[in-house]
Amino acid sequence: MSVVSLENTITLAISVKDRHASANWYSEMLGFEVLHHFDEAGWSEMLTKTAGVTLGLGEQVEPTPGNSVPVFGIGDIATARRDLEAAGVKFDGETETVEGMVSTATFFDPDGNAMMLAQDLSGGT
Repeated sequence: MSVVSLENTITLAISVKDRHASANWYSEMLGFEVLHHFDEAGWSEMLTKTAGVTLGLGEQVEPTPGNSVPVFGIGDIATARRDLEAAGVKFDGETETVEGMVSTATFFDPDGNAMMLAQDLSGGT
């Protein structure tokens, strides 16, 4: 029995200098489809060819090559975080929310690898 119940989605988040240029590259080279660009949040998401897996492009001035953060979809981020913290899982700061879009919380596995929980607040799929 797991501490939390994840949804059937995962987003592989990477940092890039220019989300729009990167989205074009992933579209042309790998056939990924842009789901949305959230310019106010510096975030874009692309539908990959694998069911339930999206690619998230986080815009940064100095991206970290080779760094990918798996983002696991969750129905209730507050409860999941509470349960994981009670089990000794360490989180990086507070849960962050972009109203009407998403709530996220970054946590670490025992080896220090960053992962993230994300609750969709858009009302969509």
